[in-house]
Amino acid sequence: MPKYSIVVPFHNEQESVTALYDRLKAVMEATGETFELVFVDDGSLDRTYKLLREIVTIDSRVVVVKLRRNFGQTSALAAGFAHAQGEFVIAMDGDLQHDPDEIPKFLEMLEQGYDLVSGWRKDRVDNFVMRRIPSRIANWTMAKLSGVDIHDFGTTYKAYRREIIQQLPLYGELHRFIPALASWYGASICEIPIKNINRPKGASHYGISRTFRVFFDLITIRFLLKYMYRPLHLFGTVGMLSLMGGMGVAFWLMLTKLIWHQSVMGAHGPLLISAAVLIVFGGQMLALGLLGDLQVRNFQEPSRRVPYTVAHVLRSQSQEQAVNE
Repeated sequence: MPKYSIVVPFHNEQESVTALYDRLKAVMEATGETFELVFVDDGSLDRTYKLLREIVTIDSRVVVVKLRRNFGQTSALAAGFAHAQGEFVIAMDGDLQHDPDEIPKFLEMLEQGYDLVSGWRKDRVDNFVMRRIPSRIANWTMAKLSGVDIHDFGTTYKAYRREIIQQLPLYGELHRFIPALASWYGASICEIPIKNINRPKGASHYGISRTFRVFFDLITIRFLLKYMYRPLHLFGTVGMLSLMGGMGVAFWLMLTKLIWHQSVMGAHGPLLISAAVLIVFGGQMLALGLLGDLQVRNFQEPSRRVPYTVAHVLRSQSQEQAVNE
């Protein structure tokens, strides 16, 4: 089993495949440790997969995972992580914007005991309006929502302990929020500055539309981190506030009818309708929260999953003997 696994997703990166392989091989061989290169072809339409096949024939340390179509970066990373066997896993982009020469810095921090080492594009060189401003806003928001104090959630250039990355659910666009998800599992996280290099060849696959998807995912992450195992706390709170507001308005309307003999529908028709809507909405939110709690219970019970992770279990020698017997 190799000590290090380098996971790289590719999508139409024929210009950089060979150059990145050569640089990665040189850097990893210099470490003197066993390693593997896990290259994932995410439904490329150019010569990327052909070049990867050629590399496999000459280097047994290379593993190529070809996806049937373009599933996106998160899915490609998840496929790479699933096929990585190393004790430590390093993920990076395949467009040469991440410098392989910085890998030893990640490995050094992992050896110091951190579970996750995240790259920080401290001095960015990409477009200020289209990339840097939206990125700063998203990173600041993510840090506040997750409680993870790092500057750059978006970069793929990260290193992980194998046991951490295997616990994380990855789908949609959640690869950007791996530090936030890992923190929920109790991972120790640090950040190191990395170079931000303009891609030497090819065209970027990202545009301003990605920014909107990121903000939608922020809502998902907030829910996952705080309410994944107790959805009733969220929906129940909203439901109770709505119910109390609707019933308060309805009680006031009842008093106007009984004491002042006013025509409720004639004098306060819109208010009466609003009260009814608030009551119905509150009931729906409570029901939704209860259904969510039932789903959590169904998720936990069959597989005996537990809502915590254990770092170590220490026993005395007598206890160990009793357990073994």
